[in-house]
Amino acid sequence: MTRIGLYPGTFDPIHNGHTDIIGRAVKLVDKLVLGVAINAGKGPLFSLEERVAIVEEAVAPLRNRTEIVVQPFEGLTMHFARECGASVIVRGLRAVADFEFEFQMTAMNQQLDREIETVFLMADPRHQAIASKLVKEIAVLGGDVTKFVSEPVKQKLLAKVGRG
Repeated sequence: MTRIGLYPGTFDPIHNGHTDIIGRAVKLVDKLVLGVAINAGKGPLFSLEERVAIVEEAVAPLRNRTEIVVQPFEGLTMHFARECGASVIVRGLRAVADFEFEFQMTAMNQQLDREIETVFLMADPRHQAIASKLVKEIAVLGGDVTKFVSEPVKQKLLAKVGRG
């Protein structure tokens, strides 16, 4: 039986914290689906198509470890998890605030489908402060995002905010 994991996110943009979690998640599953959330409510900087392409490029070096599929989705994560056959949802935790939110989300998700487990991976200490929202803000205000994103993502981000 193939163990399929789902790592959902907005990935606007994908950063080093995300790629660290992905690099560790591929060790746990036979196939990892990266669900790129449409989530218009968050007002993403990058379009859905851009985010999917950026994620595809960012995970290319990890594809030799396991099968990775990048797929957009809309609606409930649990519905998408069922749709892609995932038995595990992977979530990254940075701090206590993440834990409180994720703890509540996991409890609700268990009410929707007890067959799908949620697995938490702690952020590497080097990446605990990284959040896409903050990376975008730093870029907009002319700061250096080199420590937070890969070079290709940095170039796309700077171009998007008019600094490229």
